[in-house]
Amino acid sequence: MLTNLIFCLNAVIPIFMMMILGMIFMKTKLFNDEFVSKLNAFVFKVALPVLVFNDLRQEDFHQIWDTGYVLFCFGATALSIAISALISLVIKNTGQRGEFIQISYRSSAAIMGIALVYNLYGKAGMTPLMIIGSVPLYNIMAVVVLSVFNPEHEPVDSALLKKTFMNVLKNPIIWGVFAGLAWSLIDVEMPVICDTTLGYIGRLATPLGLMAMGASFDIGKARKSIGFAGLGAFMKLIGLGLIFVPAAAMLGYTGQKLVAILIMCCSPATVSCYIMAKNLGHDGTLTSSGVMLSTGFSAFTLTVWLFAVKCLGLM
Repeated sequence: MLTNLIFCLNAVIPIFMMMILGMIFMKTKLFNDEFVSKLNAFVFKVALPVLVFNDLRQEDFHQIWDTGYVLFCFGATALSIAISALISLVIKNTGQRGEFIQISYRSSAAIMGIALVYNLYGKAGMTPLMIIGSVPLYNIMAVVVLSVFNPEHEPVDSALLKKTFMNVLKNPIIWGVFAGLAWSLIDVEMPVICDTTLGYIGRLATPLGLMAMGASFDIGKARKSIGFAGLGAFMKLIGLGLIFVPAAAMLGYTGQKLVAILIMCCSPATVSCYIMAKNLGHDGTLTSSGVMLSTGFSAFTLTVWLFAVKCLGLM
């Protein structure tokens, strides 16, 4: 049992050490808001897509592709949104319901997920397939719920939904996934120069992304809207996992596939929740508090989740 605990701590703690470094660099003025914004953009648009492309292109397409798995991730995400929406009915202020729903279901599946799976397996594993099944729905439904529960009670704008759908299609990480799968399918040898260069870029994704996430953390904001933000953080880190992780295990998913599902259900709410909430006319206080709380407590909850899965022999 002690060996299992050390194994889990070795996977989780380095992730949060990188985030703490980001916080320190922000406090010491080595980082500033503009730099962190550009760092996030670089990781999202360049480093992460290259990372998933690099991993997937080296795999056997026919061996890694699993339609049932992708559909499970899609279905679990859809049900997570529905459950979060039902729970949000306890909030009397309808303007806050959209923010609550988003922080309750929308995970940091790319940066946090890939970082954790890399620590465990040395590669992205099944995380890209989980991203295909969940991330497009994350983004589309975030716009829907934030628009439906807009504080100004404005109707959902079809032009906004169309724009969001196009943004999902242009999502660099999604393109990295599909490009990697396509390269794997045609099985073409990558020139050594390109292989080395892409390797350098891909290895930047995890450390830079985690430091940028840590630099965005503000303890002061986490104290606001603590009640419903705490409930949203509980749903994100524990509640949804209690439903879908056992369901995935019962369906026979173990190892990398189960860990990716665990990340989808139990990783903290993504920082982009706040950006989207503000852009769609929300106050953003509940969102920022939920992101901060879920990020802070995930160091403990993810360790416990991995420890439980490891002790049960599922990874």
